[in-house]
Amino acid sequence: MKLQTPVTDSKCKVGISYTDKITMLGSCFSDNIGRQLCNFGFDVLVNPFGTLYNPVSILKSIERLVSARTFTEDDCIQIGAGDLRYCSFSHHTSFARNSKEEFITNANNSLESAVEHFAQSNKVIITLGTSWCFRNNDSGEVVSNCLKRPAAEFTRERLSVCETATCLKNIIDMCCAAESENFRHKEFIFTVSPIRHFKDGAHGNQISKAGLLLGIEDILEDNPADYFPAYEIMMDELRDYRFYAEDMCHPSQQAVDYIRERFLGWALPAQEVPQLEENIKAYRHRNHIEKL
Repeated sequence: MKLQTPVTDSKCKVGISYTDKITMLGSCFSDNIGRQLCNFGFDVLVNPFGTLYNPVSILKSIERLVSARTFTEDDCIQIGAGDLRYCSFSHHTSFARNSKEEFITNANNSLESAVEHFAQSNKVIITLGTSWCFRNNDSGEVVSNCLKRPAAEFTRERLSVCETATCLKNIIDMCCAAESENFRHKEFIFTVSPIRHFKDGAHGNQISKAGLLLGIEDILEDNPADYFPAYEIMMDELRDYRFYAEDMCHPSQQAVDYIRERFLGWALPAQEVPQLEENIKAYRHRNHIEKL
């Protein structure tokens, strides 16, 4: 008896290896999977600006990593809703600090190490979360985070399939055109976050995800990139609500672990599986000792 509809896919054209240097950018699904890859011995940089959701913000973050353009006082924004700390529209609020000086120092220290890691990365994994973005009305720029500022300061927009595909193509082209001697050739793995964004309802969530999926599909054939079906695995193989967290939108830890296993089975060469298994055992042993 078949009790689920398995999502099948051919072996990854790009793949990852323990010899790779990897950068992961995107939604909190990147945070979850990236943290596990770090725990299991992979050389991974995860979201150096914090969690990112839309293709434009990810493009702008990679532009910053390629150019190494530092943050200045002009980037500092005071958080709203009574929070007096400072951050920027390029960062998650976890980067917020009590003064502009503290924020700039922390942001640029993080940027410096991220630029070095990204330049040497030969694999880049990008998880897109939503087609929706917020544009600041004063600057006209799409922001990565609204920083709890008043809603009247922003205009909410949904990116078209063409705009999404253009963002992804620009990311690849920018990395291929980088002229620094220390900048390695990069291959890309794209995926769509299985986290459901229900602010616009079930139909609105599907429209948003569909735009991302079609945008990725448009750039795969002619670029050094592949697609991992995390969204499809969650929707089909793990469609039962027992695989969701209490909010019924985020995957449970069990679902995250399952998708991570599927990802590594898809992307990791067979000869490196024994090393992965040993690293997982070693991590679990260390974790057990620390809890004693």
